[in-house]
Amino acid sequence: MDHFEYRNGILHAEDVPLTRIAAEVGTPVYVYSRATLTRHARVFRDALAGLDPLICYAVKANGNQAVLKLLAAEGYGADVVSAGEMKRALAAGIPAGKIVFSGVAKTDAEIRAALEAGILQFNVESDAELDAIEQVAAAMGVTARVSLRINPDVDAGTHAKITTGKADNKFGIAWDRAIDVYAHARRLPHVEATGIDLHIGSQLSKLEPFEAAFTRTVELIRRLKAEGHPIRHLDLGGGLGIPYSDETPPAPQAYAEMVHRVTGDLDLKLIFEPGRVIVGNAGLMLSEVVYVKETASRRFLILDAGMNDLMRPALYDAYHEVVAVTEPAAGAARAPVEIVGPVCESTDVFARERPMPPVARGDLVAFRSAGAYGATMSNTYNARELVPEVLVDGDRYAVIRPRQTVDELIAMDRVPDWI
Repeated sequence: MDHFEYRNGILHAEDVPLTRIAAEVGTPVYVYSRATLTRHARVFRDALAGLDPLICYAVKANGNQAVLKLLAAEGYGADVVSAGEMKRALAAGIPAGKIVFSGVAKTDAEIRAALEAGILQFNVESDAELDAIEQVAAAMGVTARVSLRINPDVDAGTHAKITTGKADNKFGIAWDRAIDVYAHARRLPHVEATGIDLHIGSQLSKLEPFEAAFTRTVELIRRLKAEGHPIRHLDLGGGLGIPYSDETPPAPQAYAEMVHRVTGDLDLKLIFEPGRVIVGNAGLMLSEVVYVKETASRRFLILDAGMNDLMRPALYDAYHEVVAVTEPAAGAARAPVEIVGPVCESTDVFARERPMPPVARGDLVAFRSAGAYGATMSNTYNARELVPEVLVDGDRYAVIRPRQTVDELIAMDRVPDWI
């Protein structure tokens, strides 16, 4: 559930009409509901409570400081994939001991910064990375805690561009090399490999792929323990989906029951890395219709929001429900439209032949389920300002990232004195 609903004919975020935010902040703009965000965080946390988990929120989903501070207050740690995300998590008050560092291309500088900060562990994705961590840790005279990300070669059954657990993905260590790489890690004097990590993909709508991957990993853990490896924690990653359209992803409670069934007798600390399931439906993107364009074969809604503001549809054909902010009349006829943005690319399309009620120039529309991988992926292509973000709390709201100005964007450039 979320806290975006029509009241007196106007779509609200909690008790704030979106028309007010549009008038005062402008469009496009991301709007988040604190009540929805904290509810989702608590539902996920409470479902797993019997497992005594460490829940490390995936910062890549939405890294705004206000969002991270709210999750820190709920006891969440952080899953980061860059030194920048680590610094964001630390700045928001997430303890270093609750931070895991994932990602396939950690640089020596990032490894050093993470060791200096004292993070919980690195999720190691290759032999080369393992050796790099050993070298940096040796130079610093410390021991690095690591968990090896093993690729279970399980099809997540999701979009090809957000699948990460197959043998041909760039992520993780091949399943058939796991034993050898753990043996190599044990020979490294400045590395302590005490865990195993996996993540098979994003936006999963069924439990079966999770269960297949987790079951296979449990078998590996038993073998590693039998060979004397001190495996003390299991990082099960994230990936639980949300309903963008007609999907019916499993509830966190069903997910937790499956995890308990598969891992219950291992006596390991379990780590989870949810992202989308926490923030996805806690946010929407608000946009204004600039033009309605009629052609011989198409009707276009041209918005002031573009693919630079919300990349998901252009990046991997992602679906977002688009609704009119002014509630359509009961029984209003719907007609197919192309919903597009202003960016000079043919891929700047949010939806094709989407049935919509009558919408005119100057009307507002909202892209639902845009709290994850929306603002965090936004960019300044076509010299368009970074979109602002707003957090609503009851009948009040605050701008938690202001709209960037074009002057600020230009000021980032440096012209050499020889031009």
